[in-house]
Amino acid sequence: MSAVPGTLSGQATVEQLEPLAAGDRQSGTRKKPVWRYTIVVFVITGLALVPVGVTIWEAFKPQLSSTSHAVFTWSNFSYIFSQTGVFTWLRNSLIVTSCTVVFAVVVACPAGYVLSRARSKAINGYALLLFVGQSFPVIVSAVPLFILFSHVNLDDNLLGVAIVYVCSSISVAVWMMAAYIDTVPVSLEESGWIDGCSLYGGFIKIVLRNCLPGILSTAIFAFLIAWNDFLIAVVFLRSSSNFTLPLGLETFFSENTTQWGYVMALSVVVMVPPIVIFTLLHRYFSIGGIGGSLGGH
Repeated sequence: MSAVPGTLSGQATVEQLEPLAAGDRQSGTRKKPVWRYTIVVFVITGLALVPVGVTIWEAFKPQLSSTSHAVFTWSNFSYIFSQTGVFTWLRNSLIVTSCTVVFAVVVACPAGYVLSRARSKAINGYALLLFVGQSFPVIVSAVPLFILFSHVNLDDNLLGVAIVYVCSSISVAVWMMAAYIDTVPVSLEESGWIDGCSLYGGFIKIVLRNCLPGILSTAIFAFLIAWNDFLIAVVFLRSSSNFTLPLGLETFFSENTTQWGYVMALSVVVMVPPIVIFTLLHRYFSIGGIGGSLGGH
């Protein structure tokens, strides 16, 4: 072994070898093949998108009974928009989903704030109740709720379905908001209180203002719960004028045959709103909600 400069015996001391070892570790880190991880990510993403690609491909293919030799056609979309109640189903889905999102966020924000800031046996019991509530599958309560709603004329009613959706999403929505409010320092609220801000004003102007990504995450969660649901809709809704998109999609399936082109075309219609929402709002999820507020601390 060659001698390290500065040593009399030709043997390096521990203090002199540590910088060399650190340099070797850093060099090894820089030489790691990052492209391998990139390939793995692309492969996993590609596999996850295979069902989406197949759906879009089949939606633009002519029906087997069609005489057209075109590779792509709009006939499937023309049929579902002109010959089915897709506009009614879309309207119903938008109404029910919008009500679910609004009420879930309005309830989850103050409830999550209480869960995050307050510390008492009552609050701990409330948190446990939420945890137990979200552990039950929806199907357990679907039939009892249907019997209850039938007595108050909320069966086969979009309002009744929206109430079930809000109850289904509220537990997780509260937990999500509580977890995000935990990241907002209490010192920010205390500064506002010193400046004359009330408790309610501090919650609105300081906490919620710094919780935009958390609010959007909660809203999207509630949106997906209501938009994609089929089980609750098929239990509560019977009139075709009240069908939502997932329930309308089921009408294309028959005992003897299924027109897959129409099914896939309507599936594309179902996929469009979530994709548009994620495209418009994804940049807000990277916002550092409290970064600017802590700049002067």
